[in-house]
Amino acid sequence: MKNTLAVILAGGKGSRLEPLTRDRAKPAVPFGGSYRIIDFSLSNCVNSHIRKVLLLTQYKAMSLDRHVNLGWRHYFNRELGEFIDVVPPQQRIDEQWYQGTADAVYQNIYVLEKERPDYVVILAGDHIYKMNYESMVQYHKDMNADLTIGALRVDPVAATQFGVMAVDETQKIIGFDEKPKQPKTIPGDPEHCLASMGIYVFTARFLFEQLCRDATKPGSRHDFGRDIIPSIINTHRVFAFPFRDENRKSDAYWRDVGTLDAYYEANMDLIAVDPLLNMYDDNWPLRTFQLNYPPPKFVFGSRGEGDRAGRALDSIVCLGSIVSGGSVERCILGPKVRVNSFAKVEDSILFEGVDVGRHAKIRRAIIDKGVNVPAGAEIGYDLELDRRRGFTVSDGGVVVIAKADGIEHVLESTVKPIT
Repeated sequence: MKNTLAVILAGGKGSRLEPLTRDRAKPAVPFGGSYRIIDFSLSNCVNSHIRKVLLLTQYKAMSLDRHVNLGWRHYFNRELGEFIDVVPPQQRIDEQWYQGTADAVYQNIYVLEKERPDYVVILAGDHIYKMNYESMVQYHKDMNADLTIGALRVDPVAATQFGVMAVDETQKIIGFDEKPKQPKTIPGDPEHCLASMGIYVFTARFLFEQLCRDATKPGSRHDFGRDIIPSIINTHRVFAFPFRDENRKSDAYWRDVGTLDAYYEANMDLIAVDPLLNMYDDNWPLRTFQLNYPPPKFVFGSRGEGDRAGRALDSIVCLGSIVSGGSVERCILGPKVRVNSFAKVEDSILFEGVDVGRHAKIRRAIIDKGVNVPAGAEIGYDLELDRRRGFTVSDGGVVVIAKADGIEHVLESTVKPIT
């Protein structure tokens, strides 16, 4: 894979994930307690022996840049020609933000050409999955393809949010529709459509030619799915590569966590007895950056003190967290979370540094970093009250509290007296 370069698109606003993306890029949003969303694409690259990676950023990229610098650079050796470079918009070609996925790559074409790759793997930095890109590159070579697209079987309802492909018996793509209202199903399989995963393997010279052609094309939105792919499927060798899941489960696992409810459900999947996503697989390790916090701790047993018992059931509890006389059920507690005596937290995701006061009650909530929940507060029990407090409530009824919501002042005015 020495002649292969990976380009990860990590510059989207992630507006559907607000307020979690209020202060960070979507790929930098925490996931599963210890990880960030970007860690999955990066882990796939390392596990696939791709040692040259460009991470294209744009909006609110500071925490993403910091995470990559602290947690990922040591996996790559510059002296051996390996690197992971975070590339902000440079406006070398145009004095505006990236106009589409193809434009993001085009505006950095000088950086790509400088590396002289034979093949370029283009990835999104905001999906949760495990995949061996090396197998896809080899398939691309075997088919003598100009472009190979990762393909996922989805139901027709979900397919309306994807690029949908039609293929012949050799997996050559003969049709492509971006987010169709009535997607075409797979011949002989009316229950599924063949959707683009937003994973592309290009022969490098072909990619450069298409980017330059698209950049000057009138009316183009400069997007791979909307413009470049439909324009080449009838004239070039474009193939679909069926998704081969490295998750080693009976069902293929791929998640777009682009909405609050999708993000919440994907996290909650992890606390099942046999979770759909296997994070404990030594054959395909997931890597990240973690500070050197002490082990999690559970203190105070129930010894005649009412319901004071430090316990966590069916939960993930990260380093540095202390459950001190409180009760945690079906939750993900990030690093350095503290749950104090008589507090009750259920079906929730607490980011790093959240402090839950005594007698507080939380259910079906996502609480961002460093929030202090006052003693006696209740979150997720009265959604109308939570909305009046200024908190975000998702379509599925999950209460989301951002870092900057001023929760202490807001909640203290509505806390019931502790009896």
